[in-house]
Amino acid sequence: MALGFASATADSILNAFGNATAYTGTSTPFVKLHVGSPGAAGTSNAAGNTSRQSLSFGTSSGGTMTNDVALTWTSVSTSETYTFYSIWDASSSGNFLGSGSVTANAVTAGDTFTVAIAGLSATVNVAA
Repeated sequence: MALGFASATADSILNAFGNATAYTGTSTPFVKLHVGSPGAAGTSNAAGNTSRQSLSFGTSSGGTMTNDVALTWTSVSTSETYTFYSIWDASSSGNFLGSGSVTANAVTAGDTFTVAIAGLSATVNVAA
């Protein structure tokens, strides 16, 4: 199970940190839901609802940042259980940036699914 930053994202961040190269994050990340691990490319086990929602993060603190706007998918197309998400730099196609897990959420076709504010987080280990 490959969860975390995509290899290309991690390399860009580390090169900016260790080799003084420029790193430019995406202006608007997008979230896609999955029913199993998205895998190293972010394309495995995609949910039936193929739409991506724009994601906005608050300022990081202590190595963690969370979404500062709720993410909502209306009238989901398939009855299934969401367990993972992937993050992309475009609303369709684009580059895979990373992935993570969510608390299992069963939905029925036609439901609305929402990730509440602070319901999705990105964390980097920090020295303690």
